Amino acid sequence: MSATSTNLNRINPLDALKKNPFVLAPMAGITDHAFRSFMRKLDASVVVTELVSATGIEYKSERTMQLMSYDESQRPIGIQLFGEDAETIAKGAQVAESLGADFVDLNFGCPVPKVVKKGAGSAMMKDLVTMEKVLSSCVKAVKIPVTIKIRTGWDQTQRNALDVCNLAHDTGITWVAIHGRTRAQGYSGLADWDFIADLKAKTKVPLLGNGDILTPQSAVKRLKETGCDGVLIGRGALKNPLIFADALSLWKNEPVRSDLKRNYHGIFQDLHVALQTHCSEHILGIQLKKFASWFSTGYPGAAQFRKDIFQLKNNDEVLSCALDFFRSISDFDQEDTSHEEFLMGGHG
Repeated sequence: MSATSTNLNRINPLDALKKNPFVLAPMAGITDHAFRSFMRKLDASVVVTELVSATGIEYKSERTMQLMSYDESQRPIGIQLFGEDAETIAKGAQVAESLGADFVDLNFGCPVPKVVKKGAGSAMMKDLVTMEKVLSSCVKAVKIPVTIKIRTGWDQTQRNALDVCNLAHDTGITWVAIHGRTRAQGYSGLADWDFIADLKAKTKVPLLGNGDILTPQSAVKRLKETGCDGVLIGRGALKNPLIFADALSLWKNEPVRSDLKRNYHGIFQDLHVALQTHCSEHILGIQLKKFASWFSTGYPGAAQFRKDIFQLKNNDEVLSCALDFFRSISDFDQEDTSHEEFLMGGHG
């Protein structure tokens, strides 16, 4: 089912966060309709769409409208918008609301040059006057919650996240999610969780932390140490799709879910079904190769497997190759591969 205009089934994202604080971070080219449905079944809490252009909504771009598609299993679902003009973003938020989204998420964290050079994404953190107009306009334009995603600042000399959080609180923003790097850092170095903990102690607005959470243990550790209201997990889900289920069990001090298939062979079959439902054959092939590569990282023979699978042209061959590999590693533990660059990038 695609997006719907009904509001009867809406779920408040803040309420969902109290039951499960482990949120799937939006990632361009990754957190599409199919992957969000897949991750919700594996205990991801709140999910958010890929980055959606408010200008694209205004011009009714078919590609843009497709990015906002979801199904009821994904609730609470947020539609993430970016742009540089307050009026255009507010109109985009109204469209998101009309499509039945549970909340609107505004992106002020994306570091990608083509977004930043227009004054959108993390560039907005240098212009709090415009940001205030955007926040106020959006909150007034819709009845559903509005959240924002930011970075610690533009660079080390302009780490103004506290000012942004205060602005968010004063304008009625539901929560702030912060990636623990500056825009200048991109995805290099380490996320500054000490900064996030300090920010949480000083701000009144609910705060979600993001950056370098690659294991269930680190997710729970960061949540407890910082006092954040939730944490966003991005790349960690690309190498271990069970990270949400395991983190939730650990946080609740409960046994891991016994109904989950604890093997990548079964998991990848489930992902294939989700992708096949929502993707064209061309996109299906691309996504199968990407996720097979990510899921394989840290296992014996992964490097050769990645080379082999990207040589294949037929989707059935890709699926067969992936399933054979995942059967072969069922008795092995996954090694720490947090240093591997191909897992970097893709989100704000």
